[in-house]
Amino acid sequence: MVTYILRRILYMIPTVIMISIVAFAIIQLPPGDYLSTLMAQMAEEGEAIQQDQLARMIQRYGLEQPVHIQYLRWVQGIITRGDFGMSFEWGIPVSRLIWSRLALTFVLSFTTTIFIWIVAIPIGIYSALRQYSAGDYVATTVGFLGLATPNFLLALIFMWIAFAYFGQSVGGLFSSEFVDAPWSIARVIDMFSNLWIPVIVLGTAGTAGLIRQMRANLLDELKKPYVTTARSKGLRERTVIWRYPVRIALNFFVSAQANILVTLVSGAAIVSIVLSLPTTGPLLLRSLMAQDMYLAGSFILMLSVLNVISTLLSDIALAALDPRIRYTKG
Repeated sequence: MVTYILRRILYMIPTVIMISIVAFAIIQLPPGDYLSTLMAQMAEEGEAIQQDQLARMIQRYGLEQPVHIQYLRWVQGIITRGDFGMSFEWGIPVSRLIWSRLALTFVLSFTTTIFIWIVAIPIGIYSALRQYSAGDYVATTVGFLGLATPNFLLALIFMWIAFAYFGQSVGGLFSSEFVDAPWSIARVIDMFSNLWIPVIVLGTAGTAGLIRQMRANLLDELKKPYVTTARSKGLRERTVIWRYPVRIALNFFVSAQANILVTLVSGAAIVSIVLSLPTTGPLLLRSLMAQDMYLAGSFILMLSVLNVISTLLSDIALAALDPRIRYTKG
């Protein structure tokens, strides 16, 4: 196992390098650059940018250099100084924009993942063990509704319910008095008091899908001979169910975690815009629209690295969960 982990970590190095190249190339694909977008916006507003000012901005951001030189400068700054470059639109270092939003995004994504597991696993197990019962039909119906309803529509519905019936504003992760306040216990408590609606909205679709998958996998495992053998040995039904088929059916839950964090982070952009959440999604979308290449490239790079790390952790967890999985020869 140790050899496998070390080998996978070594494989991650060229993978991350290729990801960084692709991420930087994608940002460069649209015609023009940030300055072209800025000049077009100023022209629409009846303003004009001075040529000397334009030349200073080109030199400041190194836009006169070839693309591969810009990429090498960007990578060198990340490796040597942890510098992800300067945001064109915001005029401040990218790292200052990323870390605060990335921390809040991680809290939201982690909480949503826990919510999905707590809800989906028990309901999926119940639905499989009580196949074609009233509870199974209810879970199936709710699951299909959850899959069919867009997250942003749920966000709008919850906003209306919270405001109309509870008198609570659900925009953002903090109350107005804590938006710009320094971190404290009171601010953390306020954040978690406003976290429940985004968690439910983001977790609904994931919960609905995993309920269906858990039900299908467990039904498939319950029909296998090893379950009949365990019952024939006189084991209690609860022991038979939880020790064997449920444990095997959980494999896909663990493997799904390789992508669920990235899906939550990148897929929550519209929900974050609707709910005014200070997460990475709206900032990533804005940086792509503005062709803010260092900010957008850094976001894409971090999401990709997160995906690579999540895949490694998922493989390790699978080996711990299922004794049939081994990463050694023989």
